[in-house]
Amino acid sequence: MIVLSHFQAKECLQAQQAGLDQVESSLDLNRSRQTLLLNEVGLQLPDGHHLSWDQLGLIASEENKCFRWDAGNLAEIRVFSEHTNWLRSLYPTPSAPTTLVSGTPMHRIKNTDPLRDTLAKIKAARPTGQVLDTATGLGYTAIEAAKLAEQVTTVELDPAALEICRLNPWSQDLFDNPKISLLVGDVFDVVEEADSSRFSTIIHDPPVFSLAGDLYSTDFYRELYRVLTHRGRLFHYIGDPDSKSGQGVTRGVIKRLGEAGFERIKRRPEAFGVLAFKTS
Repeated sequence: MIVLSHFQAKECLQAQQAGLDQVESSLDLNRSRQTLLLNEVGLQLPDGHHLSWDQLGLIASEENKCFRWDAGNLAEIRVFSEHTNWLRSLYPTPSAPTTLVSGTPMHRIKNTDPLRDTLAKIKAARPTGQVLDTATGLGYTAIEAAKLAEQVTTVELDPAALEICRLNPWSQDLFDNPKISLLVGDVFDVVEEADSSRFSTIIHDPPVFSLAGDLYSTDFYRELYRVLTHRGRLFHYIGDPDSKSGQGVTRGVIKRLGEAGFERIKRRPEAFGVLAFKTS
């Protein structure tokens, strides 16, 4: 899999301008680094093909896009979902990319990056035992949780999200790690069908309230409470707690979590979420 963004393309172009015949760069969005050869045609790829200087110039000019190279063809990574009518694309950062859903980034990228954003959630949740990840997205939460937990069940509503995952070098452990069970479906239905006290940790990172209001409802929170073990914990990602909308959503989430039975509900502003426990 060869995937590049403007970060890698600019490294190649700068090396060319400096008269170099090789460059230290990446073919997998900086998940790894290697020495690559340059010549008059462009960037020489391991398959014997070249990315031409014109193609590298195109990639460098598109700062909001990622591109994949497949059998000699260069294509932007984006998928339209017939299930949700959302357009999904891969958005580059200096480290792991995020995904845009109808233009909205699904990770924090201001003064941070998607990987650090994910690690903040994991630090707050402290996943152990059997873990439920309610919204797969790019799979970063499930991948990082699986490093600490016994098993992770992750649920994705939109098959188009998984198409993006398969094209993202940073998401491959989602499919390769035997400790991760990936389910495709409505997480509300999955939780309703789950046994009581099945999970010791739940990481709930739903789309924004305007896109998935049912996943912020008291009824759903009651189901999350039911499937948690005694002394189990829920980390609920919400968004910027200091924004006007974030303040309102956070107050509503805390109120409804309490109505659903959760206790010791604490704001975790460093992780843009709320931590709650099942103590009875």
